[in-house]
Amino acid sequence: MEVWKKSLKELSDLVKRKELKPSEIVQSFAERTRSLEQKINSYVTNLIDTAVEESIKKDEEISKLADIPDLFGLPIAVKDNISTKGIRTTCSSKILENYIPPFDATVIEKLKNQGYILTGKTNLDEFAMGSSTENSAFFTTKNPWDYGRVPGGSSGGSAAAVGAGIVPAALGSDTGGSIRQPAAFCGVVGLKPTYGRVSRYGLVAFASSLDQIGPITRTVEDAALLMNVISGKDPKDSTSSDRELPDFLSYTGRDIKGLKIGLPEEFFIEGIDSTVKESVLNAVRQLEKEGAEIVEISMPTTKYAIESYYIIAPSEASSNLARYDGVRYGYRTSQYGSLEEMYSKTRDEGFGAEVKRRIMLGTYSLSSGYYDAYYLKAQKVRTLIYQDFMKAFEKVDLLATPTTPDVAFKIGEKISDPLQMYLSDIFTVSVNMAGVPGISIPCGFKDGLPVGLQLIGRPFDEGTLLQVAYYYEKMNDFYKRFPGE
Repeated sequence: MEVWKKSLKELSDLVKRKELKPSEIVQSFAERTRSLEQKINSYVTNLIDTAVEESIKKDEEISKLADIPDLFGLPIAVKDNISTKGIRTTCSSKILENYIPPFDATVIEKLKNQGYILTGKTNLDEFAMGSSTENSAFFTTKNPWDYGRVPGGSSGGSAAAVGAGIVPAALGSDTGGSIRQPAAFCGVVGLKPTYGRVSRYGLVAFASSLDQIGPITRTVEDAALLMNVISGKDPKDSTSSDRELPDFLSYTGRDIKGLKIGLPEEFFIEGIDSTVKESVLNAVRQLEKEGAEIVEISMPTTKYAIESYYIIAPSEASSNLARYDGVRYGYRTSQYGSLEEMYSKTRDEGFGAEVKRRIMLGTYSLSSGYYDAYYLKAQKVRTLIYQDFMKAFEKVDLLATPTTPDVAFKIGEKISDPLQMYLSDIFTVSVNMAGVPGISIPCGFKDGLPVGLQLIGRPFDEGTLLQVAYYYEKMNDFYKRFPGE
C-alpha cells in the first residue's frame, strides 16, 4: 500500500479503524518528502523529522482515546503567514526571517485540538503578495508537474507540497486568488471560504477586508473535512461569522439534478487559452448531462475587479505593513544615525520589490487629494461587483468559470512585468471583492500541465460548491494522477 497516495479522509478512516498507525502514515510522507523536497522547495521551515518523532508519540496516545478525532496523527502543512507558537513564521520576508510567534492562530489551535501533526511551514510570495511564489525572499518554489514552471501564488508552497504528494493537505490564505490559482496550477483542490467563515486571528494581515484562510487538498472530500475543523465564530476575530455551521462532509455524494449553474460571459473573454476554455466548458457539459441546468448570464462590473482590487488591496497593505518599523519585532537595520533613518533603512532592506511597490501604490491611493479619486471610487466599484454576484445568484445556484486564463507559466516569464503577473488573477479577485466562496478543482491538462475549473457560490454556501465539485471529481480521475506517473 502506497500510503502517501491516500487522501486525508482515507487516512483518517484507516487511523480510526486502527488499520494504520500515525507513525506509518507520517513515515510514508517523510520518505516522499526526502526524495522530492529538494527539487520543489515547498518548505521555508521543514519539520518532517520532528513530525516523525511526534507521530511515534501519537501511536502511544491513540490507545488511550475513546473517540479518535478526524485529523488525529495526520500530517498537514501550513502556509508561513499563519502564526505557529514557538515555530518560525516568516511570511517569506527578510523582515520577519527570525520571528517566532508567542501564540497560535485560531486555525492552528483547532488543528492541535484534533491532534494533527505539522510537517512544516510552506513558502509563499512575500506577505502573500504575488501570483508565482517568485516574490519569496528566500527561494522560488517549483511546480511539481514541471520544475521549470511556477506553482502559482501566493500559496505556492502549500499547493506544490500537496500536488507533489509530500503531504495530503495544507492550509493556505486567499486575498485575490492565492489558494485557487496555485491549486489550479498544481492540479489540486483549493477552497476560499466566504469572508468571515474561518477566523483570521493569527493570519499575518495583507488586506484585512479580503484575506481568508482555507484548505488545499487532494480531493473535494478532504476540503470538506478540513472545513469542518477550521470554520466557526472566533471571539478573537470580530469579522468572523456566527452563522450556524453545517457538516460540510454531508454535501459530498448528493445529487446535482436541477441545480442551476451560471456561465458569466465576462469570465470567458478574449485572451483566455483555448485549451483551458475548452476543458472548463467540457466540465460544464458533463455536469449538464448529469441533470444540472446551464444558464448564460452577464456580470458587467466584474471586468473592473482587477483595477479596483489593485487599489483596495495595496491601500490596506500599506496600513497593515506600517507596523514593521524595526522597533518592536522583526528585522532592524544595523547602521543608522537617527530614528527616521532607522525606520526607512529597516523597511528598505527588509521588504522586497513587490511589497515596496504595493506599499507605495496603497499610500498614494490613500493620500490627501487622491483618496476620493482612487480608494473611494474603488470601494464603490466593489459594491457594484457584490451586487452583480447577488443578482446572478437570484437566477442560478452557483457559477462556473476558469480559475486562470492559462496553465502554469515559466519561472522568470512574468517577474519583470507586474501587470502581466496581476492579470493571472483576473478570474479570482472578484470573488474576494464580493466576499463569496470559490473552489478550484482540476478539470483537464494542457501539455501535461493541470487546468483548473472554478466554482463560485452564494455567501456561506460552501456546501453547494462542495456538492457539485465532488460530483464532478468522481466522474473523472484527475485527482488520482500524480506528477511523473
